[in-house]
Amino acid sequence: MRFLVPLVAVLVLVLLAIAGAGAHLQFLLGVVVPYAALAIFVLGMIAKVVGWGKAPVPFRIPTTCGQQKSLPWIKQNKIENPSGAGGTFIRMLLEVLVFRTLWRNLRTEMHGTPDNPQLVYKSTRWLWLGGMMFHWTFLIIVIRHLRFFFQRVPGFVQSIEHVDNGLKFLTTYPAVTNPGKLSAALHGFLQVGMPMLYVTDILFITAVTYLLLRRIFIPQVKYMTLANDSFPLFLILGIGISGVVMRYFHRVDVVGVKNLAMGLVSFHPVVPSSVGSIFYVHLLLVSTLLAYFPFSKLVHFGGVFLSPTRNLANNSREVRHINPWNYPVEVHTYEEYENDFRAKMKMAGVPVEKEED
Repeated sequence: MRFLVPLVAVLVLVLLAIAGAGAHLQFLLGVVVPYAALAIFVLGMIAKVVGWGKAPVPFRIPTTCGQQKSLPWIKQNKIENPSGAGGTFIRMLLEVLVFRTLWRNLRTEMHGTPDNPQLVYKSTRWLWLGGMMFHWTFLIIVIRHLRFFFQRVPGFVQSIEHVDNGLKFLTTYPAVTNPGKLSAALHGFLQVGMPMLYVTDILFITAVTYLLLRRIFIPQVKYMTLANDSFPLFLILGIGISGVVMRYFHRVDVVGVKNLAMGLVSFHPVVPSSVGSIFYVHLLLVSTLLAYFPFSKLVHFGGVFLSPTRNLANNSREVRHINPWNYPVEVHTYEEYENDFRAKMKMAGVPVEKEED
């Protein structure tokens, strides 16, 4: 049920989009739903950030795995255990860009016999690679889609597309590869009909499929997986598949899609009549992901920047940190306690520190 229910939910969304397009509900699917999803996303993220900002962090609680700054002759690990803003910034940068914590992560397995069990540590490099492929290709694909929201495509978007389009990149710069047969072979491999094949499309589908299959087939991961873990993966996989279908197999009116996108960003939406139902499937899945984002574990996209275990310097030996949320507390000291109950304590044989005057 942890996988069947999310899969059925995504399939229901696909059928709703197809039925809605067939029932001439293009305005609902193309305008109302995206605006509502965007509003939920923005308000939900604001609420999350405000909630995180209100959470008290009375002490320095960064997670560390290196030597803290202490005595002058003891070498400090300035990145794993930073004591200043510079080391903390580098540590955050490595965490966000290359998933340093995931790279260092290990998995444990029990081997041996019941009489002689052995705990074995193994690498999780494949998980790191899958996470890197997924996040970076997702970012590049989102940037590529910016061409639909600008009248003139920005130069950086064109540059990213130029590199992402493997065929165009390799044939434009012949010094990178050998000309002749190799160029022709690359042309045949990277071209799936028309248009040219984007490398990130392949990597994205591969990465999402891997992350989903490991939750299904690895027993330890499957045991910990909930429906709200697999639903985003099915949803993102559906987004990727519908996008690939639109680009390479069932072409849509790109001009109409851009007119719709430009109308949405300018708050003058115009619903094109030439856009097929597969586009509304893609758009509904994207809108669902956008609305679901603030209420799911995907919100770590913003939470990593506000995590006190990562964004704080470990300078507890240099600076005394006083809890700003401390408030006056009425205490009852032991001396007062003994004054109140001295007679009863003596009757019960409990030693007292001070005899009665």
